[in-house]
Amino acid sequence: MVTELVDLSAIEIETGLNPSYTIIWLHGLGADGNDFVPIVNELERFLNNKPVRFIFPHAPERPVTINNGYIMRAWYDILYPDMDSHQDRAGIGSSQLAIDNLIAREMRRGVAPKHIVLAGFSQGGAMALHVGLRQSNQLAGIVALSCYLLGADSFASEARVINAKIPIFMAHGTYDAVIPLRLATDSRNQLLAANYAVSWHEYPMAHSVCSEEVVDIGNWLRQVID
Repeated sequence: MVTELVDLSAIEIETGLNPSYTIIWLHGLGADGNDFVPIVNELERFLNNKPVRFIFPHAPERPVTINNGYIMRAWYDILYPDMDSHQDRAGIGSSQLAIDNLIAREMRRGVAPKHIVLAGFSQGGAMALHVGLRQSNQLAGIVALSCYLLGADSFASEARVINAKIPIFMAHGTYDAVIPLRLATDSRNQLLAANYAVSWHEYPMAHSVCSEEVVDIGNWLRQVID
């Protein structure tokens, strides 16, 4: 399988001069990097007065099979309603390379890999998990919201030992009709069985993000960005 490297355009927001930490935040299907820009103001008070660069990349535009082939921003194609089977490995691989490239660029800008957090919602959360577990550099943590584990059958063999103890914040809505809670809990259980440090959270919400969740993410980040 050949994967094509895509250069991602992105929105960048810095909370101070000369950021020493980076949070790369990946949006969900059909959205773009603007979707989570408002979260910077909500999280800034949790960042221990550390200057942080937030990066909100735009996923490539591609036809999405489950949406009648309409072209939209997507990290990978979704072929069937049961998202944990028949996954778009080429699309996932292409986005993985592009996100790896963002991480490498931050390192070239002087940010240590242990100061880089990968975060995402829905498809973006799935990619954050996928890339973070396979990264060859030790990252600070992963925030995986309303999502599931891609390549669940292969992650154990592909995951890098250097990130075996990476902190993972996972959260899901109990009324999520887009990505069933079962998919998320199955993914959580698989990660726990592999001895990953998962902080699990459930909220009485649909496929969205709630204010209580943002506070919990902030408190988790406060521990990660030390």
